[in-house]
Amino acid sequence: MGDELTEETGHEARAPAEGEADRRPGRRALLVGGAAAALGTVLLAREELSHLWWRLPGVDHAREDGAVDYRGAQWIAASSANLRRADRPDDYQIDRVVVHVTQGSYRSAVNVFQDPSHRAAAHYVVRRDGHVAQMIRELDVAFHAGNRQYNERSVGIEHEGFVEKASSFTDAMYASSARLTAAICARYGMPVDRTHVIGHAEVPGADHTDPGRHWDWDRYMKLVRRARTALA
Repeated sequence: MGDELTEETGHEARAPAEGEADRRPGRRALLVGGAAAALGTVLLAREELSHLWWRLPGVDHAREDGAVDYRGAQWIAASSANLRRADRPDDYQIDRVVVHVTQGSYRSAVNVFQDPSHRAAAHYVVRRDGHVAQMIRELDVAFHAGNRQYNERSVGIEHEGFVEKASSFTDAMYASSARLTAAICARYGMPVDRTHVIGHAEVPGADHTDPGRHWDWDRYMKLVRRARTALA
């Protein structure tokens, strides 16, 4: 009988010498390994698809031009370059509110969020007098936290003012923002606590300091809890 040819390579097969382990994978091992690799690829692809769900046609929630998620908010659209269209919470769970400070005026914040070159925007902007503008639907991922995972799972609220000026944070602003945060917590079943309502500075990897030492967290959270109870 002549030498056999292996199916995998077409080269001559050599029997191992006595005492020599045959380290060549058998056909079954290759098949099993190939199946495992294929399964791994499928699982990875499925995981990736779960994060690209927003790209697939026919899965968007119904949208209406000018519609807002928070009653009383004024709709002012941010540039589409400053967000990623999504279908939250179906594709990404929402379990955080991130509090920001604009380091500028309300108008300047609105302007930069409408600028496609800025590459950042929050869902809401709260003015000193308590006025609320919604610039991105909560369905969509806003580029506001500087952390992709936190962007995908959070709603961002900007507040007019400066971190170094305690006078930026007015009674009207605190009250209005607290009602907004309470409504978001109620909508997504989030506990009203400092694990789920955080400052920009608390986002992992963030290089920002807002809302800063003058933001009164005890006061704010008390107002949020009161507003949340009123919604029950």
